[in-house]
Amino acid sequence: MNNIIIKNAAQVVTCSGFEGKRGAEMSNLHVIENGTVIVTDGIISHVLKKGEAIPIDVSGYKEIDATGKALLPGFVDPHTHFVFGGHREEEFSWRMRGDSYMSIMERGGGIVNTTKATREASEEELYNSAKRRLDDMLELGITTVEGKSGYGLDKDTEMKQLRVMRKLNEDHPMDIVSTFMGPHATPAEWKGREDEFIDFNINEMLPLVAKEKLAECADIFCEENVFTIEQSRRFLTAAREHGFLLKLHADEIVQFGGAELAGELKVLSADHLLQASDEGIKAMADNGVVATLLPLTAFSLKEEYARGRDMIDANCIVALATDLNPGSSHTASAPLLFAIACIYMNLSPEEAVTAYTINSAAAVNRADTIGSIDVGKQGDMILLKYPSYKFLPYYVGMNCVETVIKKGLVVKS
Repeated sequence: MNNIIIKNAAQVVTCSGFEGKRGAEMSNLHVIENGTVIVTDGIISHVLKKGEAIPIDVSGYKEIDATGKALLPGFVDPHTHFVFGGHREEEFSWRMRGDSYMSIMERGGGIVNTTKATREASEEELYNSAKRRLDDMLELGITTVEGKSGYGLDKDTEMKQLRVMRKLNEDHPMDIVSTFMGPHATPAEWKGREDEFIDFNINEMLPLVAKEKLAECADIFCEENVFTIEQSRRFLTAAREHGFLLKLHADEIVQFGGAELAGELKVLSADHLLQASDEGIKAMADNGVVATLLPLTAFSLKEEYARGRDMIDANCIVALATDLNPGSSHTASAPLLFAIACIYMNLSPEEAVTAYTINSAAAVNRADTIGSIDVGKQGDMILLKYPSYKFLPYYVGMNCVETVIKKGLVVKS
């Protein structure tokens, strides 16, 4: 039964809107005190204020008394790499002794290490391990997740990763937005021939992925010693011609011009952005690029956090994501994400909630259907154990989510 009534919520934190929010707009969560929300056939049909009568026959509806609890949109995680083989716990120890992310990558660790394990894993093994990660994320209130390929770096494994995501999207309560990221790194067999590797992804992979409809978005790691601005421009331009929405790993390690490229190409989102320049921030703001920030990665790498406060003040659309992956952010902890965003990145609780709901929905081209509690949107919501959304960063690192509702069905309680 996809019909549900959530009654008398201490707060209905609607995050109301149908597009990403900028600047000061991010501080307005459009909270309704002691409100009620009705979902009919999986779609939000009524959002009622205190005292408004329920205007339907409630027979055929599951009812939840939300007295003393806050109701929010389901969280949307717009940047993960949740389908992968193996683990990299040894590299974590190396980083703790001072080895840099790039030095580990250059000596065969990092993405290339995971590529070997992912190539060797069967489709069933990847499915089962990825499903466990989705189960964990659902417990934390994440109801939609973006997932990238990029741990195959060859035709067969990239397609295998994308097929796993498609199957999980069919089988799992969570919605999955798939991204093809063939140019995540240069595999050993292409070393020194990076331009040819980009050609391979443009000429062989993009048409194949598009033909089989295995991904909505395309992404590339634009970074010093990975892929250049020109290589990134060439790949993304070709991806757009094949109908993909564009994403970009930008300015993570050094200030490289990735944010400026994101603005130039008007991509859907630019992600990481730890080293984004003032000019890059302005380019993103001017061109409607969602700036997706990944504080758990900076935390894990012991790097300075992206300038989220400056980006919001510059009128950017700012989103948050966990960057769940086996190396630089082996976590999907939404609770820690909120705490770091507020404590270390100087986002207000309101801005952080906006960044992980309606703005993160915008980062995966879903702001018209999810990310807020508005009539006509999908019935994806979470009920907290506490009466206010402010417990999300305040109860540091702890899960405040009591109930998860997906398309009007209770999937966790």
